[in-house]
Amino acid sequence: MTIPLTREDCAARDAADPLAPFRDEFVLPDGVIYLDGNSLGALPRATPARVARLVEHEWGQRLIASWNEAGWWDKPRTLGALLAPLLGAEADEVVVGDGTSVNLFKTVAAALWLRPNRRVVVAEAGNFPTDGYIAQGVVDLVDGASLRMVDVDDPAALAAALEPGDVAVVLLSHVDYRTGILRDMAAVTEMVHAHGALVVWDVCHSVGAVPLALAQTGVDFAVGCTYKYLNAGPGAPAFTYVARRHHERVRQPISGWHGHARPFDFAPEYEPAAGASRFLSGSQSLIAAAALEASLELWQRVDLAQVREKSLALTDLFVAVTAEAGLECVTPAEHERRGSQVALRHPDGYPIVQALIARGVVGDFRSPDILRFGFAPLYLRYVDVYDAARALVEVVTSGEWQDPRFAQRAQVT
Repeated sequence: MTIPLTREDCAARDAADPLAPFRDEFVLPDGVIYLDGNSLGALPRATPARVARLVEHEWGQRLIASWNEAGWWDKPRTLGALLAPLLGAEADEVVVGDGTSVNLFKTVAAALWLRPNRRVVVAEAGNFPTDGYIAQGVVDLVDGASLRMVDVDDPAALAAALEPGDVAVVLLSHVDYRTGILRDMAAVTEMVHAHGALVVWDVCHSVGAVPLALAQTGVDFAVGCTYKYLNAGPGAPAFTYVARRHHERVRQPISGWHGHARPFDFAPEYEPAAGASRFLSGSQSLIAAAALEASLELWQRVDLAQVREKSLALTDLFVAVTAEAGLECVTPAEHERRGSQVALRHPDGYPIVQALIARGVVGDFRSPDILRFGFAPLYLRYVDVYDAARALVEVVTSGEWQDPRFAQRAQVT
């Protein structure tokens, strides 16, 4: 597909865009081009009313009856069923609840226990820090366990890490949070399995942006958040995928009563529930679940193939137009290796991003030198991306980012 390099070309592409109607289903501030949907997605218009219904009617009027009448108790499973098609999974393989870090802890520990004669966890060097922290936390609690860090983008390094035959589980991110590199999930999973290990995939930066086929590619476990491309709001619940073939044998370390086979028997002994439900632990935030439900109902009408096609076209456009700024692009040019973001490198990346935000173009910065821009195809237009790219070129070439006020670091970057 030809890259539209004029604003008029972009407007024509917008007029023919099959996803264009979805833009009206989001709240987007005037004068803002939002390229940070890979960190926090925009607000769906349906969300406030759905949350209000839970607060005012389900809770305010029906009170405890809503555990049954409004399906509160089953929300982790009903939301998991809505999410499953976006993951390429079956309904009983996905539950929603807790946060990404907690779910990573559960799945890494569960995978380690499924390989009782192995004691090594392999994790990705340079991954989002919480993944490494959680992996270290798990091995610290298991006698004789150890952590082996590898560069997952070097196939030889990963193969060498697996070669000793002592690896129980490998924890990897599908899309690198800094660079936007998309890993070959099928090939890596096959390699891990060939060495007798299991794999946990972190899909936080791919769900809702890249079509997934977790069951088809043989993934053992996957964990992801819902507040990025899925637009469920700040602090939204995460999810856990557990391949059906592991359901009968797998156990997880936080065996709370919500994961019990018959919780309202109030039995003193723990008996895990069927399917991925055994990965539930305690009560979840129903208010947050209402926001997620509003977003997932919208996603049932979305063609993920169209999302992926537009994502690649938008990122191609941004890379082409910003080339004039002279920044190093660290996101792969090859479509099969690119997520839905563009990462550019500059030693003064932070003030450049702040100067861009002052112009109404919102991206973010990742230490030490990455300017990061996320592309959410449901609400981003081609003209938005063109205007944002031109603004970045002007910020860099004019030197306006050198204003001292842009160098003042905020707590969240």
